[in-house]
Amino acid sequence: MGIEGAGATPAAQAALPGMPEPLWGGSPSKLLAFLDCPRRYRMTYLDRPSPEKRRPRAHTSLGIAVHNALRDYWDLPAPDPVAGGRLVEKAWIDVGFRDGEQSRRWRSRMRDAVTAYLEAHPPQARPVGIERTASFVSGDLRIQGRIDRLDDRGGELVVVDYKTSRVPSTDDDARTSMPMALYAAAVWKMFRRPVRRVELHHVPSGTVAAHEHTPESLARHVERARSIMRDARRADADHARHGAASDLFPAVTGPLCSWCDLRAHCPEGRAAAPEKSDWAALGDD
Repeated sequence: MGIEGAGATPAAQAALPGMPEPLWGGSPSKLLAFLDCPRRYRMTYLDRPSPEKRRPRAHTSLGIAVHNALRDYWDLPAPDPVAGGRLVEKAWIDVGFRDGEQSRRWRSRMRDAVTAYLEAHPPQARPVGIERTASFVSGDLRIQGRIDRLDDRGGELVVVDYKTSRVPSTDDDARTSMPMALYAAAVWKMFRRPVRRVELHHVPSGTVAAHEHTPESLARHVERARSIMRDARRADADHARHGAASDLFPAVTGPLCSWCDLRAHCPEGRAAAPEKSDWAALGDD
């Protein structure tokens, strides 16, 4: 699922007495960045100039290529699974792989995976949205991002997200995914039609994980997002006063530090875990 982030409201634009508090805008990935590691959040969204990130890893290049192929599939004059698979070759990004041979091997694998996925799950009709921007406002929170695919199945709207990770998604992943719930809530408001079903399509395995939300479960996810936002807003204001010296952005260290694109700027992260190779997430080669 593509994400469109939005910057935090500068502290200098503080509300005048009697005025409502300004909106705090962002994407689900921005909220999760603050939840997972405030230090990474600060370097990504607040520090200026932004610290330089490392080059993309192989699994990132692979994921972007697959997402772009599935996006462009609907622009083909006569969409069919084989042609969809060939789009992977056209969209391939040769960055992060150990060498050219490994890149070619994975390009072939993902071409075949996209072909098999499209054969196993042929859409019944053109989606309502392809990388559709969705947004909504709840109180002083504004969420915005892009949905990989939005289907209309017999009058019911379904939010679809493509996955290319090593491990297939589970129904529990679909149930607990805050981004998917927020997108369902956004589409519900935008189209004024109930949106309950969310699906995680794992392209390499062709499996689909799904969950049927209720209005109550979506409301719980929205409230969780608002809770994270309140903490992030307080930290944003402290950063406006103290910059990188603010103590509200601790590094949350652990195994994920091996994969962080900003670890070069984080001594705690480098000490917590060794850096993985660019192609480590591909798994068994």
